[in-house]
Amino acid sequence: MVNNVKIEIRGLSVSYGLRPALHGISLDIPARGIFAIIGPANSGKSTLLKCVNRTVEFERGARVRGEVRIDGVNVFRSGNVYALRRRIGMVFPLPVGLPLSVYDNVAYAPRMAGLRDRRALDDVVERCLRQAALWEEVKDRLTSLGTLLSGGQQQRLTIARALSHDPEILCLDEFSIAIDPVTTMRIEDVLTQLKSRMTIVLVTNLVQQARRLGDLTCFLNRGEVVQVDRTAMIFSDRPGNQLTYDYTRGIFG
Repeated sequence: MVNNVKIEIRGLSVSYGLRPALHGISLDIPARGIFAIIGPANSGKSTLLKCVNRTVEFERGARVRGEVRIDGVNVFRSGNVYALRRRIGMVFPLPVGLPLSVYDNVAYAPRMAGLRDRRALDDVVERCLRQAALWEEVKDRLTSLGTLLSGGQQQRLTIARALSHDPEILCLDEFSIAIDPVTTMRIEDVLTQLKSRMTIVLVTNLVQQARRLGDLTCFLNRGEVVQVDRTAMIFSDRPGNQLTYDYTRGIFG
């Protein structure tokens, strides 16, 4: 258990048709800080993220049992799923840019929430682009299509867009899978700066990325929680679980 819990997961099981993805997992994710989730392919990492903001409901044949509570409220009983998703920023493995200008990509969510004042929108766009370490590169081409940016820039634009509605929780699903190491390190610096203000849930296949960034790390395997602990303990020579040791040392995966 952790103090100051933001996300509580209790008895969460998910299956897609006849294929199980998660098996009755329970864990606590604290408010603020970076909670890293590691594990081999098909261990349920992305499914867990999808349950946090209920996008698992978009998956064909998905069946969910158990609870995911944010600030004590079960998300699956939330009457307003759109309000729920406004509290949660999502960044996917590949950048998903809207066919809009750089400016409008970031301003889209605030506008949908009713913000119309141009000066206020300008402030939001600049703040979020700065937080995503992108402002200096795009400040002179805000009217250009976001989809014309490089892959790494588009991924940072996706992060800026995720931050534009001031989320309480930021979920990242293998954000660095399609970008270069230099850009990855820049985004990692951004996450380190943001973690004092929000809960960041980071799914990564790169165990060293979890080691660099995570305050706590959860190791999933075959849809089950093997171990949750301080990151330093997970990656120590004696993590307390042989399976954890073997995975973090690359013996299997």
